[in-house]
Amino acid sequence: MSRSVEKKSASIKRTDKVKMTKIALIGKTVDELKAVATELNMPSFTGKQIADWLYKKRIFSIDEMSNISAGNRQKLNELYEVGRALPSHTAESVDGTKKYLFKTVDNNFIESVYIPEDDRNTLCVSSQVGCKMNCLFCMTGKQGFGAHLTAAEILNQILSIPEAEKLTNLVFMGMGEPLDNLPNLLRALEILTADYGYGWSPRRITVSTIGVIPKMKIFLETTNCHLAVSLHSPFAEERLKLMPIQKAYPAEEILKELRKHDFSHQRRVSFEYIMFDGLNDSLRHAVEMVRILKGIDCRVNLIRFHAIPGADLKTSNEEKMIFFRDYLTNNGITTTIRKSRGEDIFAACGMLSTMEKQKSKVE
Repeated sequence: MSRSVEKKSASIKRTDKVKMTKIALIGKTVDELKAVATELNMPSFTGKQIADWLYKKRIFSIDEMSNISAGNRQKLNELYEVGRALPSHTAESVDGTKKYLFKTVDNNFIESVYIPEDDRNTLCVSSQVGCKMNCLFCMTGKQGFGAHLTAAEILNQILSIPEAEKLTNLVFMGMGEPLDNLPNLLRALEILTADYGYGWSPRRITVSTIGVIPKMKIFLETTNCHLAVSLHSPFAEERLKLMPIQKAYPAEEILKELRKHDFSHQRRVSFEYIMFDGLNDSLRHAVEMVRILKGIDCRVNLIRFHAIPGADLKTSNEEKMIFFRDYLTNNGITTTIRKSRGEDIFAACGMLSTMEKQKSKVE
């Protein structure tokens, strides 16, 4: 091999090593987009134009930004990309529910669930790959923790499903513990509710948590979105068996913090309660629920358990669920039984992504 050819090969190898991954523009606030424009020697107002293209017009490519000069679009293209990605797989239920699978930049998988109803269209959004919390009943927890989703990866789920324009509500109840990824959650919520972003009312957004108290406090003080707290048992020792987080953040302390906040107006707090046969569905549990929730303006959502591999748990029957609902309601706590959706498409959160992960390992 001649020296010139060797030189050329070495040059190619070096180029491959320094090849840059482009930075996503979605997930950036308008101030951050103005800073991007300034750094690239563009007028700062270009940042507002970029935000408009990303969040109002919902483009896929920088080249679609027609009111930004070709030269400035080229500058952007050298370092940045929009950051959109379509779902890699869709599973549709007979009841109209759709599960969307997204592949992340590091080749993991996350799920989003579209739930159409008569008066609303809700998207259940993921915040992490896997989860650290290892709740006994949760398939996502059995994956272990993979990564925090970036604000771009959170927003992409909302932007990139076919029903994006039809959405009326968002619930952060997908894969992961949202408050464990607080910085990216708050960034996404800002963009969702800001005038320069989606302009959504925070009353259309609910964030679910198992009760990470310090981060829950920050969330309550910095946003006006609704909160849903996973409770699942009013008794400490039983909740600990279901949810290891009970040791670090006991339900008693979670409720103590919630009592410091006002939920009597537009903002809501609700409690999620999966009903397990013979475990948390007795009169004793109902009586204790009424006692511990006294003084909190809240509602309770009773949820059927969807079976997952490796969990020796069964859902309560309809009779027990109705009794539990009626007892709480008759004692001043508004309680509903959540309708099961998507049972024919791996309804339990994390099932579809786990299957896809296992499939990709085999391939």
